[in-house]
Amino acid sequence: MARYDFYGFRRENGRVGIRNHVIILPLDDLSNAACEAVANNIKGTLALPHPYGRLQFGEDLELHFRTLIGTGSNPNVGACVVIGIEPGWTNRVVEGIAKTGKPVAGFSIEGNGDIGTIAAASRKAQEFAQWASEKQREFCKIQELFVSTKCGESDTTSGLASCPTVGNLIDKLDPLGATTCFGETSELTGAEVVCASRAASKEVADEFMRVFNAYQEIIERHKTSDLSESQPTKGNIAGGLTTIEEKAFGNLQKIGRKTKFIGVLEPAAAPAKGAGLYFMDTSSAAAECVTLQAAAGFVVHLFPTGQGNVIGNPIEPVIKLTANPKTARTMSEHIDLDVSGILRREMTLDQAGDRLIDIMIRTCNGRHTCAEALGHREFVLTKLYQSA
Repeated sequence: MARYDFYGFRRENGRVGIRNHVIILPLDDLSNAACEAVANNIKGTLALPHPYGRLQFGEDLELHFRTLIGTGSNPNVGACVVIGIEPGWTNRVVEGIAKTGKPVAGFSIEGNGDIGTIAAASRKAQEFAQWASEKQREFCKIQELFVSTKCGESDTTSGLASCPTVGNLIDKLDPLGATTCFGETSELTGAEVVCASRAASKEVADEFMRVFNAYQEIIERHKTSDLSESQPTKGNIAGGLTTIEEKAFGNLQKIGRKTKFIGVLEPAAAPAKGAGLYFMDTSSAAAECVTLQAAAGFVVHLFPTGQGNVIGNPIEPVIKLTANPKTARTMSEHIDLDVSGILRREMTLDQAGDRLIDIMIRTCNGRHTCAEALGHREFVLTKLYQSA
């Protein structure tokens, strides 16, 4: 087997996942309790509670549907049970997921109550869990892999070593035909012109700048003074990053030195131009960003951290790496890869990139990330504005 090959789960639509989850997905906050009860009843299933889904409208509602449908459609999900308070919107999510060909069923609570709904959904969840348990991994090529990335609790070591390690991996995977994604719109502030120069065409660069400027308009409209303690965060400042510009140029190291991004994605939107690097318009908050990228179909996530971040995701494994030796020592249970040797000149950037590729492939083959082993399942929906 070649260095970049792995064993994954091939789904009905041909996409490849590296996990085989059966999820119990609430349409709305009112359905969380029922979903958690079903997951408690049926071992091997996973509920994804969240706080939204009632009286949303416009683009906020469209993003809600796109995220839920995308979550259920992710190749790491083998089958999905959807529960909502009423049938209309519930069925919309079911129908969206059903387009992938995977097993999916919906249940509504109105007219049935929690107990009846939980009983019916549990029977279907048991059927799905037993069906999924017989799925077998099969040989897959790197061209079939979708990889996302963001960074968190960044410090000076992030821009110097751990983010460039991800960039080294991107530069190695892009010519092989992998599909990759970066985001964090607000966190590119100060480096936006350089980022736009990395677009594959003027059209893509112009679309990136349009999205970036739209985000800045939102910030200007709602900020009370400035972004102090939000961008950069207190953790960033403690780690030596005193301005958003310093943070942005470190962040940008994740896309490598040679790779150009070929498209700009709406939040939770799946890539449509084929293999390559994409920018997604996302929050810089860790759980929100990873949730949106997972909803877009990315199956493994690379997360450089400086001061130490504990982020995980219920369906997309999060691989955390750090170049901060203190973080590697004091938060070792959260760190999948220590690349602090770069700063001690005991490891080259090229060697670090190879080590990250190795642990990524091992994760694709089934290795649990630290976040998975510790039970981190942060699932946070992005909300654009208040509900009606």
